[in-house]
Amino acid sequence: MNNAQPVHCQIVIAGGGSAGISVAAALKSARPELQISLIEPSRQHYYQPAWTLVGGGIMKQQQTAREQARLIPMGVEWTQDSVSAFDPDNNQLTLENGTTLEYQSLVVALGLQLDWSAVEGLEQTLGKNGVASNYRYDLAPYTWECVNNFKGGRALFTQPPMPIKCAGAPQKILYLAADHWRRNSISAESHFFTQGGAMFGVPFYAKALDKVLAGYGATPHFGMNLTAVDGPRQIATFTDKDANTFTEKFDFLHVTPPQSAPDVIKQSALAGASGWVEVNRHSLQHQRFDNVFALGDCTDTSNAKTAAAVRRQFPVVVSNLLAALDQNNATTHYDGYGGCPLTTEKGKIMMAEFRYDGEVVSSFNLDPRVPRRLYWWMKKHLFPFLYWHVILKGKNWRKPEAKPRPNLIKE
Repeated sequence: MNNAQPVHCQIVIAGGGSAGISVAAALKSARPELQISLIEPSRQHYYQPAWTLVGGGIMKQQQTAREQARLIPMGVEWTQDSVSAFDPDNNQLTLENGTTLEYQSLVVALGLQLDWSAVEGLEQTLGKNGVASNYRYDLAPYTWECVNNFKGGRALFTQPPMPIKCAGAPQKILYLAADHWRRNSISAESHFFTQGGAMFGVPFYAKALDKVLAGYGATPHFGMNLTAVDGPRQIATFTDKDANTFTEKFDFLHVTPPQSAPDVIKQSALAGASGWVEVNRHSLQHQRFDNVFALGDCTDTSNAKTAAAVRRQFPVVVSNLLAALDQNNATTHYDGYGGCPLTTEKGKIMMAEFRYDGEVVSSFNLDPRVPRRLYWWMKKHLFPFLYWHVILKGKNWRKPEAKPRPNLIKE
């Protein structure tokens, strides 16, 4: 660690995405006197769930971005830097600029990293040669350019090994593209290559999505992982579970990159065996360091890595962190809730909601497997509003629960 005298902080939040900002805002709202330091290098903050709509020609790229400075809660100290190392045994972390921070409590909300380089040749061809991805702000408009200019041929869509952020996104763009091509009488041979064994991790929804895929005449390929891309020749290489390789010609390729915990977490004592921050899946408190909490995409919990999960997680972290500061043993519980609005066509969405162990739940008294226009309106208008004006403000419209709710949905 750095030899300079550490800078003491009461609460340090590592990461200024949806998870970090919401926790900071909620803590300040609950106890304005708290001294909170937020570590985040980015000047821009992105509403990433909308990038699928950007790639589908529904929303403009600029609508998904705002200046980070405008979102930092009043009274929270923003340090525009990155964490280079964690030292939880000594309640310290080091920044890229060499400064060491000493904390009383730590919240880790660093998200995950996109491992573009894990696919041979991918970085060299992204944004050209018909190779696109909605998983990056600067690339999503090229997805729409490719979809809109597509004259027919072979379109490939990929999904890497789990976990990934928003597991439904790799197929959402397939449906939006296929719907656009069908509306414009463009002949397309669409293929979905996924390393998984089904269209979705929750069978209740997977069966319904099988029908959506079949409705577009698209072909699924299970147990297949993208391992290389030759952009100029428009050839994609896939590897199956037995390490056999297959090449596929394409005219359009949408890539979902491999994803993992940030390297700074993998290399720290915060990580469990899988490389993610090791927390209790209900309290979101670290398994070995009582003054450390984590939420969002960086944890080893088995919930879906979505903004909907963060919405349910941040009140739990705030409640339990404050209880720990007060030396109170009371805890509130996160039940693993995650939501995924699955865009099945322009104008309709299937609202998949579930919690730990694939248990199906729903916020509406409707069959969640049926795509509806109501959910499209929510995805396009309501959810962005809630993100910018409610979640990032640390507002919680549900009381944190002492234990998970019973399931009312019958499969």
